[in-house]
Amino acid sequence: MNGQSVIDVQQLSYQYSTRVALREVSFQIQAGEVFAFLGPNGSGKTTLFRVLSTLVPVQQGSVQVLGTCLTQQADAVRQRLGVVFQASSLDRKLTVAENIRCQAALYGLSGAELAARQQEVLEQLGLEERAADLVETLSGGLQRRVELAKSLVHRPELLLLDEPSTGLDPAARSDLWNYLRQLQDEYGLTVVMTTHLLEEGDRADRIGILHQGNLVALDSPDTLRSELGGDQITIRCSEPQQLRERIETKLGLQAALVDGRLRLPQSEDDALWDLLKGEFQQQIDSMTWGKPTLEDVFIQKTGHQFQAVVTDDEDQV
Repeated sequence: MNGQSVIDVQQLSYQYSTRVALREVSFQIQAGEVFAFLGPNGSGKTTLFRVLSTLVPVQQGSVQVLGTCLTQQADAVRQRLGVVFQASSLDRKLTVAENIRCQAALYGLSGAELAARQQEVLEQLGLEERAADLVETLSGGLQRRVELAKSLVHRPELLLLDEPSTGLDPAARSDLWNYLRQLQDEYGLTVVMTTHLLEEGDRADRIGILHQGNLVALDSPDTLRSELGGDQITIRCSEPQQLRERIETKLGLQAALVDGRLRLPQSEDDALWDLLKGEFQQQIDSMTWGKPTLEDVFIQKTGHQFQAVVTDDEDQV
């Protein structure tokens, strides 16, 4: 890409009837990145995936993928994309190799070239010994790897994945990430995914956090966490507003109230922790103390807990 952005989106908005799914979203993704769009259901991430994968047209704004304008040349972009959808696209009654060959035929591959490409993706994804197995006999993790093999058989320049870890156990999820990193390291492939899993966002090089159609944060996970400062204390109690007022009056500290929980920045020592326990023990049900997480970033940007966000889910439209 000669230093150019693989994806360049400016002021992208998208609307379903009267419901706004994306609001003036702007970002750039560079070649070789593993990038994740993180957000709960209804945040707009699947709509964004549909736009980038050319499933739906650009309504408002500018979108360039691989240096090509989607509004004018979506067909040209499709030939250069690898796409893995959340729902399986595999034929369970065919073998692994047969599924790959069917996909290859859609891109005009045949003969010796098809055989070479098939062998290549089987080796890349560790599927050589399973090539003759029916897909229906494979575990969920192996089926996800076959999906990846299908998407790579035409050697795409950009891989798009929609919720790739859905339904996978932790071990299979870890295996999937190992293969994605291998593709990045060995082939320089750019990977862009959507996810609702905080721990998955933590694995990406950079993340874009979406909330109700807005891109509220964009950077590496470590950088976003470091912007919050030090450790956080979270307090659970039956009357959070009353306790918040008492803490402010008695200690002169500002406590953030987020979805029924109080949150305060912790000092370098444990003086505040001991002070809260000593002064307000009767009002506190429980306290936790830890380093900032991506959920803390989400709370700081939106004022809500990550899983507490409830919206109409445009992702089902």
